[in-house]
Amino acid sequence: MKTYLDCIPCFFKQALESGRIAGASKRKQKIILDEVARQIPKISLNASPPQIARVINRILQKITKNNDIYAQIKKDSNRLALNIYDHLKRKVLHSSDRLLIAVELAIAGNIIDYGAKNSLNVDDELAKILNAETKAIKKENKTIFDYEKFKQVLKQSRTILYLADNAGETVFDRILIEEIKRIDETKEIIYAVKEKPVINDALMEDAFACGIEKNAQVISSGVDSPGTVLSLCSNKFLKIYRKTDMVISKGQGNFEALSQPKRPIFFLFIAKCPVIAKDVGCKLGDVILKYHHIKKLK
Repeated sequence: MKTYLDCIPCFFKQALESGRIAGASKRKQKIILDEVARQIPKISLNASPPQIARVINRILQKITKNNDIYAQIKKDSNRLALNIYDHLKRKVLHSSDRLLIAVELAIAGNIIDYGAKNSLNVDDELAKILNAETKAIKKENKTIFDYEKFKQVLKQSRTILYLADNAGETVFDRILIEEIKRIDETKEIIYAVKEKPVINDALMEDAFACGIEKNAQVISSGVDSPGTVLSLCSNKFLKIYRKTDMVISKGQGNFEALSQPKRPIFFLFIAKCPVIAKDVGCKLGDVILKYHHIKKLK
């Protein structure tokens, strides 16, 4: 997805909020905004938002001298999500369609997104997730929630690449991965996280902290952008991406980076900004299970 003019104010807001989280003084906050202002004109609007966010993240790291500004937020997100893991498992266990509930919960976990919200009260966000069953998920609208196709492709697939999004959200991904393995334990699932810190995106340590490795192989995509920008990915990851039977992509950042893919992908996320909602053709806050079908690369 290209970057829209409406995205630019969000970049500045995110930079400012991140600077404050890093404990930057007002003088340094101004320096951060000045540097972002200098860099924005150099970047083409044809670049995806995650590509621009990557530039901003590096500015923040350099000026604040903090390479993982959201480290504590990520730890809190993981801890609080793990605290409700048993509750989430019971929701799945008592459902008449366990896979559907696992998918819905995985998407509901996408609420934990500092980058889209520019603020995050983890306790409040998890409370919203626990009430996610009250949200109307438009299952009848296959343009934004194609569960039947998801089930079909999942049944036919032997290898699955699952693209992670945010820390904390990894617990909800674990719920879905465990349900997939329960249905067919022979399926090979690979869970791809970011290589280096960027906003609150999940890293290797977050995946292990949340227990993903019990049912999936955890790898790095090689990127330090808040989205899987293929031009920045490692060769090892790209080989898996091209050859795997099924790709499950979590979060807005991955949608922004991969919304014009050259292979089939299932995108799972909540539309949290008007630009994304317009691009998808949905309403703000809609729960998305969108299938992009393109002939698989050979």
